[in-house]
Amino acid sequence: MWFKNIKAYRLTQPLALNDDALQTALNELAFRPCGSQESATMGFVSPLHDAGQNSLLFHQTQLRYWITLKKQERLLPSSVVNSELADKVAQIEAETGSPVGKKAQSDLKQEIITRLLPQAFVKNSYTNGFISISDNLVIVDASADGKAEAFLAMIRKALGSLPVVPLVRHSLQSELTHWLTDKPPAKIELLEEAEFKSTDEVGSVIRCKNQPLDSEEIQLHLDAGKLVQKVAFDFDETLEAVIQEDGSVKRIKFTDRIKEETQDIPKDQVAARLDAEFSLMSAEMCAFVNFLSEALDLDKDS
Repeated sequence: MWFKNIKAYRLTQPLALNDDALQTALNELAFRPCGSQESATMGFVSPLHDAGQNSLLFHQTQLRYWITLKKQERLLPSSVVNSELADKVAQIEAETGSPVGKKAQSDLKQEIITRLLPQAFVKNSYTNGFISISDNLVIVDASADGKAEAFLAMIRKALGSLPVVPLVRHSLQSELTHWLTDKPPAKIELLEEAEFKSTDEVGSVIRCKNQPLDSEEIQLHLDAGKLVQKVAFDFDETLEAVIQEDGSVKRIKFTDRIKEETQDIPKDQVAARLDAEFSLMSAEMCAFVNFLSEALDLDKDS
């Protein structure tokens, strides 16, 4: 249970969660499989479903509530539908000698979808996130805004309200560039990967990998006025990741020093391992996000 990407949000007012009330609220939107004519369904499942525990739809440790959203969708490629449609239209036109109009083609397409949908394969995906009451944070394991917003929307629908704003509400280009031109905040060590973008109309982009960021070559790009779009870093020997100018943190890798703290739990004790990993990971995530918020003065936007 280690998040690989994070989208972070700040609660704008304190949130009180009662375990029984939360379970009831989430249960109203519990996951159910796709029906034969449904293209997708979405709902909450137990965060410990891999351990065979399916009754409780959240997992809580130290006022950090782990919630898992499951999405199931039927995979019906448009190329398959369009191919069948083309064949059907060609057949009708050959038989009647008249072209098939747009309305008739639309009806035919819907008939094909209705016939093929029950036979389509299903794909399951999961979005994990947690609410930290003591930190006033909501952190979602998502690399894209859409996935994170879908998670928040379902939580908001279940609870009736979820007063949050993105932790980062302005571009961090200036702040991240300052990490290279001056120095990064304490506990941050820059790694050898970054992306730069010019501020002119062309918007040229330079990407580098395995390149020391204090090299003369990089300095030339900075002197030319390019701003940092993303940069790889190490945080306090706890995790490595890439932070983007919109505040997204991606490709998170926790260090062995952190992961070793749960290695003494037998692999067959899946629930105990998940609990320990979540407790450790979520605490480190909150510490990291709170550090970023202070180092980048993000709360000034509140």
